[in-house]
Amino acid sequence: MTDVQNGKPATPDKPREEWTGQVGFILAAIGSAVGLGNIWRFPGVAYENGGGAFLIPYLVALITAGIPILFLDYAIGHRFRGSAPTAFRRLGRGKVWMESLGWFQVAIAFVIGLYYTAVIAWALSYFVFSFDLRWGDDPAGFLTGEYLQVGDPGFSLEFVPGVLIPLLIVWLAVILVLVLGVAKGLQRVNVIFLPLLVVAFSILVVRALFLDGAAAGLNALFTPDWAVLGDPNVWIAAYSQIFFSLSIAFGIMVTYASYRRRRSNLTGPGLVVAFANSSFEILAGIGVFATLGFFAFQQGIEVGELEGLTGVGLSFITFPAIVSEMPGGPIFGALFFGSLVMAGFTSLISVLQVVSAAVQEKFGISRRSAAVGVGILSAILSVLLFATTTGLLALDVTDQWANNVGIVASAVISTILVIWVLRSGPELRYHLNAVSTFRVGRIWVLLVGLLAPVVLGYMLIQRIITLIIEGYEGLPPWYLAVMGWGTIAFVIVAAVVLPMFRWRRSPDDFTAWPPYPPAGPVAASNSPTREGASS
Repeated sequence: MTDVQNGKPATPDKPREEWTGQVGFILAAIGSAVGLGNIWRFPGVAYENGGGAFLIPYLVALITAGIPILFLDYAIGHRFRGSAPTAFRRLGRGKVWMESLGWFQVAIAFVIGLYYTAVIAWALSYFVFSFDLRWGDDPAGFLTGEYLQVGDPGFSLEFVPGVLIPLLIVWLAVILVLVLGVAKGLQRVNVIFLPLLVVAFSILVVRALFLDGAAAGLNALFTPDWAVLGDPNVWIAAYSQIFFSLSIAFGIMVTYASYRRRRSNLTGPGLVVAFANSSFEILAGIGVFATLGFFAFQQGIEVGELEGLTGVGLSFITFPAIVSEMPGGPIFGALFFGSLVMAGFTSLISVLQVVSAAVQEKFGISRRSAAVGVGILSAILSVLLFATTTGLLALDVTDQWANNVGIVASAVISTILVIWVLRSGPELRYHLNAVSTFRVGRIWVLLVGLLAPVVLGYMLIQRIITLIIEGYEGLPPWYLAVMGWGTIAFVIVAAVVLPMFRWRRSPDDFTAWPPYPPAGPVAASNSPTREGASS
């Protein structure tokens, strides 16, 4: 039985966890969005796709796809008050195939959590290594040889102590945060880490700007190549960057929004989160390329001649090499790798909260039991896969398939099902406008239902064709089949099997609020006010 006005069970039940307020939610959402990709992916992508000119398709992609899908996640999570499987099932009025979509997203988050933790463990190790410049004169050889001890493609149980120990430390910290819950765990970590991250990275950027050659690095990044605006691939790169950096379409923002109070502003904070994320990416670009300019100056070459401008190569090979050559290098290195740890950790806990919340609701267990169970299982798999001599290769392949196939497929499927099959666009638009200061028009439904699936669908098809025809990084086809396509197979199986388990407490005994379609004056009198005005 349900209280229709408030959308809450009329029978006695534990109240749903909530953020303490709007600021807590905003910091947590920004903490989730600002991750490793902001620091090591955006600068290189921008440089390779027109420099300053790239900011035009980047902003267009943010406004036409990133923010609209972010609002979609917010609306679903807030209106239907649950983790991804719960919320999608309720949106679909009890349809099992909508619950499957939720589990598809949960499975993706589960996979990402396994290897994302390993990268944070590397960054934690390198934070310590920064103080004595342990990588010496050959950062590349140190990373793949002495530190990761990279072996041939395959599956090894030869553990690397230098990775295993920090990996276990990170997992213990993650489990503790999840056990503490939304307000005392996730929110508190973001309230502490996010300001520290901004301060630490800002100090790093200021220091970088005063290095010899910094201006050349910034010129390389921001000098616009207007000709690239006619290249469709540049626009696809912009949509790809926005999509991957906002933590959308794989359950995070659905889950986070479900912890907001009923009377909460959604769109205003959403705009803050989106533009804060992009602002940090631009700040990262300035810091990274000012530093790369110094590195090029030291070697007497152009910035464009440098290698390793994105990803693992940038963070764990190029930057250590730079730190070794610059004045005050150990402090600079500690700031950089400390920033990586903080940015990665705030994103990681959001990813794993998706899984923990779904398990908690599906099987009717306590938050503590779900957090410990999910955490221990994830830690075991993470150690077996990514703390061994084959960990780097496994991580690289899994990341490629989980992100470029799994998450993009999730976005395409969810936008089509929600807007075209269920035709829930008007209801979700109504919900956003009923609780928010910034109102969305019909154009929002069009952007989510037409532009997003077309652009993302093209990205998905293009990537799948490339992976099938060209493979990936010259790795053996059998290895890509197991670690790459096997990842996608796991996600699909999870999406099919998990809905078959019986709910401990049916999620269908629920009525969304405010009522839709609105019932005239009655609905108007019951319309929620913004959080802060009344709660």
